Amino acid sequence: MRQTANHTTRFAPSPTGWLHLGHALAAISAYEAAGGGNFLLRIEDLDRGRCRLEFEAGIVEDLTWLGLQWQQPVLRQSERSEAHRAALATLDKAGLIYSCFCTRQEIVREIERAGEAPHRSGEVVYPGTCRTLSRSECEMRKARGDPFALRLDSRKAAAMTGALSFEELGQGPDGENGDVPVEPGVLGDIVLARKGLPAAYHLAVVVDDAFQDVSLVTRGNDLFASAHVQRMLQAALGLPAPLYAHHRLILDADGSKLSKRDRSSTLRNIRQQGIDAAEIRRRIGL
Repeated sequence: MRQTANHTTRFAPSPTGWLHLGHALAAISAYEAAGGGNFLLRIEDLDRGRCRLEFEAGIVEDLTWLGLQWQQPVLRQSERSEAHRAALATLDKAGLIYSCFCTRQEIVREIERAGEAPHRSGEVVYPGTCRTLSRSECEMRKARGDPFALRLDSRKAAAMTGALSFEELGQGPDGENGDVPVEPGVLGDIVLARKGLPAAYHLAVVVDDAFQDVSLVTRGNDLFASAHVQRMLQAALGLPAPLYAHHRLILDADGSKLSKRDRSSTLRNIRQQGIDAAEIRRRIGL
């Protein structure tokens, strides 16, 4: 990862399990990419049903053990609900949001019925089933208590923002930064909010990165497709666009991305074996 300036970077884990070796690579990469700038820790605790205080304490313990230091205070996304709601209202006023009443099972069945190929990101891409529902039908279904999500209309958003790109660190000629054209439909019409979740990942991360003046977003290359939709949200909300850097992943013996459910790869378990932070750096290729 070529460093060209001092940046504000962040490591933003969700406290839904113990950190593993992949998180160590992400955290250290963000820390070192800051150069002489600022490194932030942000706790992405929007999913209150899965987040636990013991995992949040474990994040702080693991990062301290790795020798990382960050600016205080630590921001928790759950404290930012007012800002998230304001951003959602802005998108709604612009006509970029619609209500979706589909369950995940219904979405999968619709995709299978249409015979569509799996998306390159590996995610299930919503086929837009509810995009054309009338306002009266939406209101009727809400009145009878049907659960629903709020989705971004990616077609309308693309029409409003026009052609966009995001800047990827070190992807241009001779290792310089390179512009990546935005593909508006790469993740389909993403969920922006739902009952019990006032802001979903993409909306919250865009709003909070801007709030914290994050100038360089470093993360695993499994989130590369996310940069496309997040760039659209930044443009639609009038927010600055950071520089991006997507790094390799740490994989298990089967070639799969590490999971929080794999206890053997957690930093907590590794520490208990008496392994030091220097050995962690060696294991993750630093």
